[in-house]
Amino acid sequence: MPEGHSVHRIARQFARQFVGQQVQASSPQGRFAEGAAILDGRTMTDSHAVGKQMFLEFDEALWLRVHLGIYGAWDFAGDGRRRATKPRVAPADSGLVVGAHEESLASIGAPRRTRLRMAEAEKESVVAGAGLAGFPPEPIGQVRVRLLTERVVADLRGPTACEVLDAAGVQRVVDKLGPDPLIDEAKAGEERMLARVRGRRVPIGLLLMDQSVVSGIGNVYRAEILFRARLDPHLTGASLTDDTIRDLWRDWCYLLGVGVETGQMLTMDGLDEEAQRAARRNRADRYWVYKREGLPCRICRTHIALEMAAARKLYWCPNCQQ
Repeated sequence: MPEGHSVHRIARQFARQFVGQQVQASSPQGRFAEGAAILDGRTMTDSHAVGKQMFLEFDEALWLRVHLGIYGAWDFAGDGRRRATKPRVAPADSGLVVGAHEESLASIGAPRRTRLRMAEAEKESVVAGAGLAGFPPEPIGQVRVRLLTERVVADLRGPTACEVLDAAGVQRVVDKLGPDPLIDEAKAGEERMLARVRGRRVPIGLLLMDQSVVSGIGNVYRAEILFRARLDPHLTGASLTDDTIRDLWRDWCYLLGVGVETGQMLTMDGLDEEAQRAARRNRADRYWVYKREGLPCRICRTHIALEMAAARKLYWCPNCQQ
């Protein structure tokens, strides 16, 4: 499932390519035909994310809410600007999402002369080709929503949620979510997370995945944040000190910032140049514990454990995290 950094980056891509533009909306698959008809011909006026939820605003205060879930993904095509891999920071007038590595074909801010699956699990797989044979391209597969301007098209497949809301409906969704470091003021977000963890007799390994407690953390970040804190995932929220909970929030603020900037879940600090290159090339070299079950811990050499927690895989080191 795409985690918070991916959804924020997708929202930024919409802000760069769609906001201010009149948009043709359709549902090639047919399952969102009524909602697409409501949005068709309107101008997109805003784009932002809260955790794993993305909100696209159109004129007359109508919003498209999208939650990608496990299988959802966005594909972008069009924008016939030249492919650029240098300079490392995109020029201000290039139309790219500015930031380290965001001009890379492996990033969700890549130049859209290629087609790129936007889900985290797919975002490093780019359909090769110097350009598009025609624009707009024919929809591929079960496209729930197609958003089209004169220069760029975005196709949505397989979302968990996709609906048109008014402003009050958006607020109801947001009110149910925990703090997001990119939305909430840092101190206020910290206090909100503290209040939602403190006193809870639920394992912290489950609380971090609860989007009403804190927004945007998924299975990868959950495992990595807990390891970085050397925290047993089975400890309850009630057993943690306020300082421990605050430290978890602050580390999430840091890691989310890195993820949005780079497009990758880089959770290992202090790597030398060679290790950094390896981490960017290969996810196996990017994580402390995630998907490393049975392998020796990078710190103590104890085998990384794997168990199921609320139907999701939990990775942790029984020695370092005790």
